[in-house]
Amino acid sequence: MSTLLTRTETWTVVAISFLCLTVLANTFQGDGEPLIVSLAFSGLAFSLTYALVRWLGQIFISAGLKGRDMSKLKKPELPETMGAVCAVVYLLTLIVFIPFPFYQDIVAAATSGRGDEEVIIEWQQLADGRILHRFPHSKLASYLSALLSLQSVVILGIADDLFDIRWRHKLFIPAVASIPMLVVYFVDYGVTNVVVPVQLEGYFGSLVDLGWIYYAYMASIAIFCPNSINILAGINGIEVTQSLVIAVLLLLNDILSLYATPTYPSPHPATDPHLFSIYLLLPFIGVSMALWWHNWYPAKVFVGDTYCYFAGMVFAIVGILGHFSKTLLLTFVPQIINFLYSAPQLFRIIPCPRHRLPHFNPRSGLLEPSTTKWQRPPGKIVTSLLKLMARLPIPLVAISLDEHGTIVQSTNLTVLNLWLLWFGPLREDRLAIGIVGAQTIVGIIGLSVRHKLALLVFRQDNRL
Repeated sequence: MSTLLTRTETWTVVAISFLCLTVLANTFQGDGEPLIVSLAFSGLAFSLTYALVRWLGQIFISAGLKGRDMSKLKKPELPETMGAVCAVVYLLTLIVFIPFPFYQDIVAAATSGRGDEEVIIEWQQLADGRILHRFPHSKLASYLSALLSLQSVVILGIADDLFDIRWRHKLFIPAVASIPMLVVYFVDYGVTNVVVPVQLEGYFGSLVDLGWIYYAYMASIAIFCPNSINILAGINGIEVTQSLVIAVLLLLNDILSLYATPTYPSPHPATDPHLFSIYLLLPFIGVSMALWWHNWYPAKVFVGDTYCYFAGMVFAIVGILGHFSKTLLLTFVPQIINFLYSAPQLFRIIPCPRHRLPHFNPRSGLLEPSTTKWQRPPGKIVTSLLKLMARLPIPLVAISLDEHGTIVQSTNLTVLNLWLLWFGPLREDRLAIGIVGAQTIVGIIGLSVRHKLALLVFRQDNRL
């Protein structure tokens, strides 16, 4: 990969940057619309990430941050851990964005902005006169805790890429990084009640206080989201593309929720959480699009574990601090299925090799299901279950038997291998398109169910 931008790329990056800077300049002359500013910053983040990924590729290789693309005939050497570049640009974007939704909301309301002349505004006017798109200042703590959690997970992710931490240790990396966010949630919000479906109100009442169990649930969300993206990986572009699909689905959920919530006579309680989500998602989509451009088949860079942790933590923060963690899980259905399907290998019930990515056939140039070999014969229960899964009309695993009928080999339990088992050998990009297409369809169905059928289960749709 060339470290220099082509003339077309240079002019495209410059044009996007100029357009975004023009938009930013215009916001200073008006009311300083935070949503418009966030969109402009997202464009700048895209341009900066795109250029840095190209400029830093060779530097990363020289520093030893490199890997070979095992799904290619020549197995080229590519720069790795480029997700760290994406994450750093994202964090800087969020930091620079802070004054727009927070500082200006207070200062502009308290002073006229004309020299030293001050305008005294009644307290009631300050309390009731906020414009819809403004965050209340109380959200600043949540915003900063999100930044701190993201910074923590990026540091831990880079450490994983450098030192190759074992799975049983790095599984809990996101839980450590989520501590600032959970502490602020406890201090600033502290709600641990969940609404009971109408059908169960006769048994549990309308609300159930989960107490510490709710915090364990949120910590589990913070653990699951990053690791689920990291598990569903191994081919060009799959990590970034699935993250982009999830981000766009969550953005769509925010837009639908804001569109449906009343704004008069006062903003709906769901307004601030969904605006918070949008402010975090727009820059994420910007930096991820730049990384996707270089990571899609045939990949020019690898994203590394840092990106998986970073992307998953963004979604966990959006779901937890945005107060729609149940809706978040609707966009993670393929990742949930992949985790449940992979669980027998992850928990060592079935032999688990270090890498379970699909096998590349150099003769055909296509990917095939990879397999794991059994050094010892499986127990009777495992044998029976594997044989049953292999004989289903839609098989869930392929097995090889020796002359005694003992299982000696079985396919690795990942959704990528399962897809290849169902549809046969595929080129790498076609496999990624199939998986991401399924994710998109399932996500849209999930959001449709959420926004159309919620009132069949709950008495009130609070859009959270």
